[in-house]
Amino acid sequence: MVHLNVLELLQKRGHTKYWLYKQLGMSYQNFNRMVNNQTSSIRYENIEAICQLLECTPNELFSFDEDTFDQNK
Repeated sequence: MVHLNVLELLQKRGHTKYWLYKQLGMSYQNFNRMVNNQTSSIRYENIEAICQLLECTPNELFSFDEDTFDQNK
Protein backbone atom coordinates (compact mmCIF):
# COMPACT_ATOMS: atom_id res chain seq x y z
CA MET A 1 0.00 0.00 0.00
CA VAL A 2 1.23 3.49 -0.82
CA HIS A 3 1.30 6.01 2.04
CA LEU A 4 1.60 9.77 1.95
CA ASN A 5 4.23 10.94 4.47
CA VAL A 6 2.98 14.51 4.79
CA LEU A 7 2.60 14.53 8.57
CA GLU A 8 6.13 13.22 9.10
CA LEU A 9 7.59 15.74 6.65
CA LEU A 10 5.68 18.60 8.26
CA GLN A 11 7.09 17.66 11.65
CA LYS A 12 10.66 17.48 10.26
CA ARG A 13 10.26 20.89 8.59
CA GLY A 14 8.71 22.51 11.67
CA HIS A 15 5.37 23.26 10.03
CA THR A 16 1.84 22.44 11.09
CA LYS A 17 -0.93 20.68 9.24
CA TYR A 18 -2.88 23.96 9.35
CA TRP A 19 0.02 25.80 7.67
CA LEU A 20 0.03 23.33 4.77
CA TYR A 21 -3.76 23.44 4.48
CA LYS A 22 -3.68 27.24 4.13
CA GLN A 23 -0.85 27.07 1.56
CA LEU A 24 -2.64 24.53 -0.63
CA GLY A 25 -6.03 26.24 -0.63
CA MET A 26 -7.95 22.95 -0.75
CA SER A 27 -11.20 22.25 1.06
CA TYR A 28 -10.41 21.08 4.58
CA GLN A 29 -12.33 17.84 4.11
CA ASN A 30 -10.28 16.84 1.03
CA PHE A 31 -7.04 18.02 2.62
CA ASN A 32 -7.69 16.07 5.81
CA ARG A 33 -8.53 12.88 3.91
CA MET A 34 -5.37 13.27 1.85
CA VAL A 35 -2.92 13.79 4.73
CA ASN A 36 -4.53 10.99 6.75
CA ASN A 37 -4.19 8.52 3.85
CA GLN A 38 -7.94 8.14 3.46
CA THR A 39 -8.14 8.91 -0.25
CA SER A 40 -7.59 6.78 -3.33
CA SER A 41 -6.18 9.51 -5.56
CA ILE A 42 -4.17 12.72 -5.39
CA ARG A 43 -3.92 15.21 -8.23
CA TYR A 44 -0.47 15.74 -9.72
CA GLU A 45 -0.75 19.47 -9.10
CA ASN A 46 -1.24 18.78 -5.36
CA ILE A 47 1.76 16.45 -5.29
CA GLU A 48 3.87 19.10 -6.99
CA ALA A 49 2.67 21.85 -4.64
CA ILE A 50 3.33 19.75 -1.53
CA CYS A 51 6.82 18.87 -2.78
CA GLN A 52 7.61 22.53 -3.43
CA LEU A 53 6.24 23.70 -0.08
CA LEU A 54 8.01 20.98 1.92
CA GLU A 55 11.13 21.07 -0.26
CA CYS A 56 11.03 17.35 -0.88
CA THR A 57 10.82 14.92 -3.77
CA PRO A 58 7.93 12.57 -4.55
CA ASN A 59 10.19 9.76 -3.31
CA GLU A 60 10.24 11.38 0.13
CA LEU A 61 6.55 12.19 0.00
CA PHE A 62 5.42 8.61 -0.57
CA SER A 63 6.34 5.31 1.01
CA PHE A 64 5.35 1.80 0.04
CA ASP A 65 4.23 -0.81 2.56
CA GLU A 66 5.67 -3.99 1.09
CA ASP A 67 3.94 -6.25 3.65
CA THR A 68 0.55 -5.28 2.21
CA PHE A 69 1.87 -5.84 -1.31
CA ASP A 70 3.18 -9.32 -0.44
CA GLN A 71 -0.18 -10.34 1.12
CA ASN A 72 -2.00 -9.45 -2.10
CA LYS A 73 0.11 -11.80 -4.27
